[in-house]
Amino acid sequence: MHLSRGVAALAGVASIALILAGCGQKSGQEKKTITTSTDSELTTVDPSKTTAVGTFNVLNNVDEGLVRLGKDSKVQPGIAKSWTVSKDGKTYTYNLRKGAKWSNGDPVTAQDFVYSWQRTLNPKTASQYGYLFSGIKNADKIQNKKAKVSTLGIKADGKYKLTVNLEQRIPYFNLLMGFPVFFPQDSKTVNKYGNDYGTSAKTQVYNGPFTLTGWTGTNNKWTLKKNTNYWDKKAVKLDDIKFSVQPDPSTSLNLYNQGKLDMSQLSATQAKQMGNKKDMISRKQSSNYYIAVNQKNKVFKNLKIRQAMSMIINRNTLANKVMGGGAIDNNSFVSEGLAVSPKNGTDFTKDTTAPASMTYNPTKAKQLFKEGLQEVGRTSLHFTLLNSDGSDQKQLSEYLQSALQKLPGLTVSLNNIPGRSILSRQADGQFTVTVANWFADFSDPITFLNILTSNNPSNISGWKNSQYDSLIKASNADDGSNANARWDDMVKAQNLALKDQAIIPLYQSGEKWMVNSKVKGIVYNTAGANYNFKEAYVK
Repeated sequence: MHLSRGVAALAGVASIALILAGCGQKSGQEKKTITTSTDSELTTVDPSKTTAVGTFNVLNNVDEGLVRLGKDSKVQPGIAKSWTVSKDGKTYTYNLRKGAKWSNGDPVTAQDFVYSWQRTLNPKTASQYGYLFSGIKNADKIQNKKAKVSTLGIKADGKYKLTVNLEQRIPYFNLLMGFPVFFPQDSKTVNKYGNDYGTSAKTQVYNGPFTLTGWTGTNNKWTLKKNTNYWDKKAVKLDDIKFSVQPDPSTSLNLYNQGKLDMSQLSATQAKQMGNKKDMISRKQSSNYYIAVNQKNKVFKNLKIRQAMSMIINRNTLANKVMGGGAIDNNSFVSEGLAVSPKNGTDFTKDTTAPASMTYNPTKAKQLFKEGLQEVGRTSLHFTLLNSDGSDQKQLSEYLQSALQKLPGLTVSLNNIPGRSILSRQADGQFTVTVANWFADFSDPITFLNILTSNNPSNISGWKNSQYDSLIKASNADDGSNANARWDDMVKAQNLALKDQAIIPLYQSGEKWMVNSKVKGIVYNTAGANYNFKEAYVK
């Protein structure tokens, strides 16, 4: 998803920093509140249109799908109380809860899932996440305008039974069902608000543990309040969770040090300064920050120029000294720790092979760049590097500017803009070179690899390779029922993409936190929507 999980990925968005506001009194009872800071704005809470991790984290708590993902992405019953899978793995039958309701009192029914999926896949919606439905009957045809949305392989058999038909076995299908793109939508609400649907808290309804309030669509504060209509409200211990956008991490840390906040995410600089304090924790993220060059531009169609840009970057320095905060250099597009081989348990990043262009080699980089410029009839090159305006991303931009300008004849200007704007610019191809990112939508390598296929809307660089497309297609189809063959397809695909420099991977992000022990029960997963507050509480 972007930060498109990436995509996406919305460049420069950090995950949420959770901060305890403190316990007060309300009507003789203890007020159960967590106050949360984030450096990312909300852009929309329309599950068909958002691509930002911060928004998916909100949707994961104000809405609920067929399943809910618990610790370590374990699949748990959600709106579906049970389900069965056919022997060939192509038919899923979900039995829905009769007591589930929307926050406006409407029942949550099987038709709400049918409507939501058809709406997301409808080309008129222009969802960047329609590709995740690939493998569901007719999903690809619908996206390519070769079939009607009504032919999608999902059917409501009455109000509380849902049947999904697949074109081939999808090994990770129920993991997908825990991702907000597959959550239900109330058609009555969509029709009521039209183009304004999901653009503010009041233009949406909710079926999850919490409801969204206080977000006007442009402000930087909002609250998740306990949903009294939620089917499992007895399990929800918090009254509310308050969010505010704090782009400067020093603000949160100062409040933490004053005892006003109990949990604060640290910047790279702060993490270094804090050393190894006992209340500091690390969290991995299934992510990749990378450079995308617009390959519609003749210059960037040249492989040597792309390789030179990759080779001039010292990723070890970038990850450990510039970014810090748990960032790692894994020489990969797929993140480390996401998935292991069905053959021998080897991490995906260890099974793949990084090309020479992923290794810092300034001498070779300068040679390649000179040759590349000659091949495109240039003696020099100037471009603007587009990135978000978070403090860490500004620091990244400055480092990349310094590194890239070591290539003779290259001049790099910087343009750091709000996250609200960068996704739109990237999706529309309004950039020359940009820092982008992808955060895994679920715990499988394909969540990264899919976005580099030729027609994927999150493939912002415009790179195309028919052999790569064939490998990804095979992994999702013919080899879908053969775990080893599928794994080999994905390994070959990543090797090919990196060798051809489809994108320029930079680092895998991580988080460093200062945490007060009073905050308990928060479920954090490295892939998909990261935070599940359903059973969080204040001790």
